[in-house]
Amino acid sequence: MGEISNFQLGVVGALFLSVASSVSIVICNKALMSNLGFPFATTLTSWHLMVTYCTLHVAHRLNFFESKPIDTKTVVLFGMLNGISIGFLNLSLGFNSVGFYQMTKLAIIPFTVMLETIFLKKQFSSKIRLSLFLLLVGVGIASITDLQLNFMGTVLSLLAIITTCVGQILTNTIQKRLSVSSTQLLYQSAPFQAAILFVSGPFLDQCLTNKNVFAYKYSPVVLAFIILSCLISVSVNFSTFLVIGKTSPVTYQVLGHLKTCLVLGFGYTLLHDPFTERNLIGILVAIAGMGLYSYFCTQESKKKQGDLCLGSQIKDKETAALLAGVHQDKESHEVKKSNKDSLV
Repeated sequence: MGEISNFQLGVVGALFLSVASSVSIVICNKALMSNLGFPFATTLTSWHLMVTYCTLHVAHRLNFFESKPIDTKTVVLFGMLNGISIGFLNLSLGFNSVGFYQMTKLAIIPFTVMLETIFLKKQFSSKIRLSLFLLLVGVGIASITDLQLNFMGTVLSLLAIITTCVGQILTNTIQKRLSVSSTQLLYQSAPFQAAILFVSGPFLDQCLTNKNVFAYKYSPVVLAFIILSCLISVSVNFSTFLVIGKTSPVTYQVLGHLKTCLVLGFGYTLLHDPFTERNLIGILVAIAGMGLYSYFCTQESKKKQGDLCLGSQIKDKETAALLAGVHQDKESHEVKKSNKDSLV
């Protein structure tokens, strides 16, 4: 029971760290891109990953964690896939309206459920599916304002959905099957994610913004916000791998939509962004869906733990009965042998 309590405490800590760091970096990046005019999102992400790797490397050298070797091919492909998914998401935002981009993010949950059901044989109860549907409806009401379709944007969105889902499923699967921690996996894969975005980032950003990241004039304020964003990103990247490893890709996506609701709320409260009754209704519906999802997941988890405990108790009883039978047979054999010896 102590191990279960520690695990639950670790999950809560990971969720809190993910929410706090993600909301912080969104606010920081919004100030950097909207207010200070630094639009190079993909290049900034590559810097995030490089700083994350350097931080983990220092932590490794100081013996804060042990590096566990992982098959090179697996790490390279995994890192490249995650880097490509980030690129596709940024391209999707560049070629689509904000509303269609939000639809892309919403589609990640049902697509992840479909992939896990087909390939990993994972079962999702009707209650879980209902809570996810309610969540998606709420986030859709709160965040989707327009839907402008175009062929290139649709293709990029589909590629973004596929690569993101597969990458997050692999994050969970690799940690569990290879028995590596989130820190070890992030440490091994971050250089490859950073490399592919560092090479492609300036080109993608120039395609989307018609501006050159190397020709940009970096003021002290912009540099300060870039450094702050990179420092926060260490916590974001670490908590992402931690949450997916301890829970599931679907739970991580649910958490992501909670962050969306919080960002909308913070934007209205702190930045005085426009806020309507539709936004409020959508957020309330989404929070209701998240609450139901958390409740149903907790109930199913307790049921599984109860079944495991019951199975363990039955097994212990069967073992005890077997040992008792062996002991009785041994005593009976010794009595027969004693009787035989007395007759002789």
